[in-house]
Amino acid sequence: MMNMIDLNSDLGESFGQWKMGDDNAMLSIVTSANVACGFHAGDPAGIFQTLKSAHKNQVVIGAHVSYPDLVGFGRRNMDISSNELIADVIYQIGALKGLAAAAGTTVSYVKPHGALYNTIAHNEYQALAVITAIREVDDNLVLVGLASSKLLDLAQENGLRTVAEAFADRAYTPQGTLVSRREKGSVLHDANIVARRMLQLVTEGGVEAIDGSFTRIQADSICVHGDSPDAVEMARQVKLTLQQAGITVRSFI
Repeated sequence: MMNMIDLNSDLGESFGQWKMGDDNAMLSIVTSANVACGFHAGDPAGIFQTLKSAHKNQVVIGAHVSYPDLVGFGRRNMDISSNELIADVIYQIGALKGLAAAAGTTVSYVKPHGALYNTIAHNEYQALAVITAIREVDDNLVLVGLASSKLLDLAQENGLRTVAEAFADRAYTPQGTLVSRREKGSVLHDANIVARRMLQLVTEGGVEAIDGSFTRIQADSICVHGDSPDAVEMARQVKLTLQQAGITVRSFI
């Protein structure tokens, strides 16, 4: 049983007049914020406001880097060259670092988003490009990735500190991977069920898979997706349930 875990959420994803999630409410709950960098979501003014709110709430900041895919919200796979992906990731981290400095805070980690996140969990070619980009910018940045993925081992072999992540609002396969969003039951919405699953994760080292079996997941951080309509209540319930069980919720930084 672990006695401490991080709670994070994907934020800064509104774009112009199009609003996504409630960043201010989430930032009063979570301990780490994965802030969009403009490639899958987010505009500079909105990102800047999220960073200022995160600083006010003493929430640790991560760069939520993505494929260049605003239309697809970064959830479409891309066959992209290594050099292009390296430059794209460097560009996004650099942009967020600049805005964070102006907001009085810093970027401490990198968490890829969507299709990029899922691809580099098993694709060594793109994984190495992301790792290279992070090291080119700042090799003190922590890489957050899917628990039990090959990415984490590869990043550690290349000198990066890593954090294994589990998802509160996603279903898992018996193999410990995420159930595809295209499948029924892949996204969870009941805050009480989600909270109980995350308590199981922390106390038992795994969760019930979609087929009813138990799948082991060793995670240092729990993510609640900010784009879910139930996100704030889920995050609040997860945090409360863990704290009532004597588990400290704090950032991994």
